[in-house]
Order: sequence, then C-alpha cells, then structure tokens
Amino acid sequence: MVDERIKKAADILVNHSIQAKKGENVKIYAGYDARPLAMEVARLILKKGAYPLLDIKLPGYDYVFMKNASNKVLRTLPEISLFEIKHVQAVINIMTPVNTRELSRVNPDTIATYRKAVEPIHKHVMNKKWVLFLYPTNAAAQDAGMSLEEYENFVFGACNLDWDKEARKMENVRKVFQAGKKVRVVGKETDLTIDVQGRKFVADNGRNNVPGGEVFTSPREKFTEGHIYYDFPAIFSGRQVNDVRLTFKNGKVVKASAGEGDEFLKKMIKTDHDASYLGELGIGLNPGINTFTKQILFDEKIYGTVHLALGQSYKECLGTTQSAIHWDMIKDLRKNSEILVDNELIFKNGKYLIK
Repeated sequence: MVDERIKKAADILVNHSIQAKKGENVKIYAGYDARPLAMEVARLILKKGAYPLLDIKLPGYDYVFMKNASNKVLRTLPEISLFEIKHVQAVINIMTPVNTRELSRVNPDTIATYRKAVEPIHKHVMNKKWVLFLYPTNAAAQDAGMSLEEYENFVFGACNLDWDKEARKMENVRKVFQAGKKVRVVGKETDLTIDVQGRKFVADNGRNNVPGGEVFTSPREKFTEGHIYYDFPAIFSGRQVNDVRLTFKNGKVVKASAGEGDEFLKKMIKTDHDASYLGELGIGLNPGINTFTKQILFDEKIYGTVHLALGQSYKECLGTTQSAIHWDMIKDLRKNSEILVDNELIFKNGKYLIK
C-alpha cells in the first residue's frame, strides 16, 4: 500500500506543478530508492492520458562516470539526451541522494568540464514545465541529523502544503520587493546592496520546486556592491564549503575565500565568465522549514534567510547571465540582521515588518 503522503506529493507534482495534460511527454528522473513516488507519479501521468518517460539512476553511477570518463566524453554533449529533452513537454526530477559526499574527492575541474558540456540540456529544461523534488533517504536524513522517520515527517511537512494558500501569503512580500530598486542585506560580516530595478520578482508556490516557499529574482548583473559572509555551509556537487566570504564590485566577485574548500570555491567561480556574477536573489518564506539540513531545495526556503546564487540567472526574471553553474548560498538573517528596500526597513531579526 502506498503511503498517503507519497500520494499527496505525487498529486502536487503532476496536477499542481507541471499540470500534466493529455498527449504530453513527461520525463521523470529518479533514483532507485524513490521508486514508490516515481511509480505513483507515472500512474497519475498515465491517468491524464500523457506519456511518462521514466529514467531511474542507479546508486554510485555519478562517481563511476566522473572517475572513468575520458576528457573527450566529459566534453561531449550527449545528443540523444538533448533530443529527448527537446521533445518532451515537462520534466519531473525526483532527487534521491544515497551518498551526499559521493563526488567530494572528484577533481573540481572534472565536474566543471562536464557541467559545461551538458549546459544546453539544462537550458532546454528551463524552457519546459519542470519541477524538483527531493525524496527522503537515509543519506539525506543523516546529513540533517535526523532519523529517517523524522526526516520523512520534515520533508512531507514542508512539501504537502496548500500551495494556493501559501501563494496568497507570499504575494504581500513579493509586492514589496517588486516595487523596489535596491535591496540591502545587513548582518554578521555582511553589508551587501543588490540592484533589482526593472527585474521581475516571482513567488515560488510549488510550481518549479516542491517544497516552494520563496520569492526570487535575478539581480541586475553589474550593480551588486559590498560583502557577505555565509553562516551556513555552501554545498555544490557533493562538496561542502565552509565560512564563505565574497566581496562584490560592479556586480562581480572580486574576492572569495573559505575556511574549508577554498580551492573548490575559487575554481567554481572561474567555471565561465558569468559564474562570478549573481544569477539569483531569493527570500526564504516556507513556514515548515526552520532548520538547516544540507539540502538546498529545503535550506534556501528557511524562513528568515536569503540566498544568493552565483551563475545562471532566470529568464522569467529578466536575468541575462549564462553559466554552467547555479550555486545557491544561504545567509541566516534571524539574528542581528536587517533587509532594507530602497532604504526602508522591511525585515529585522527574523520577522517581516510588512502589513
């Protein structure tokens, strides 16, 4: 018998997030451990008269690929995968972590090379109906410092919400940011001004991410000024980087350091030209997330935080950066912190002052 929480999550993914329609081709990426959800998603897609294309990844495959692929293979765009993505109407990606440190000893250059090669596939996905979901596994639970049962409760508690209701609550915050020209973030070792004039702010109500629970935009590329310290670890491609400090001038990272993972941080920032510019400013607003779990899909929505992503921006927000990376880093603003929009205080110490 399928867990009712899984049925609810599948319903959200198929009927709310991608809104599957008769005759559509829907690509489903999932890991082996997520088969209960993947099967339920496929069942609902079939009931819609659509066609599910199920792609199940085996545990350990990413490591085997990265350690054994030649430079030619790493640099080659898999045309068959590109063809498939071009011909589907929607993509559901059910992330299924089995070993979250699997790629921690893989050469950063190898990861960067491969990401550049497959970037065209990701660009096509971004122009489809798409959604990300993280299936609760023992590996993710361990990173979060929870038992699997506790983590399952956490995941479904944050995901299985009434997203139409949440959208109405987030709209008040979105409007305040949308009306502004400059956003200033002040906190521990942080004073950063981000220019958002003319950019579109979007409220994530579970369309592209489940869980949703953020308001985001893509900043003007050459106008971020100041410095920021990230209280939480910055995690990317299975690598954890601690105590990240970035300094921006004319929108670009001009100084970067980390207490741990400094070499990886600097190599990722040099992945390509736009990897050193901001592609996203996000505001965490999910009421069910208040703890750091080392999974960006949840952590970026912690209520009382902001996250800034280096690299690829969002066309829907009128962003123009094009990069093989999109690295979200989270700033905790729940203590001794402020957010100002056009010099007006709208947030202080974990609370929004918006009526």
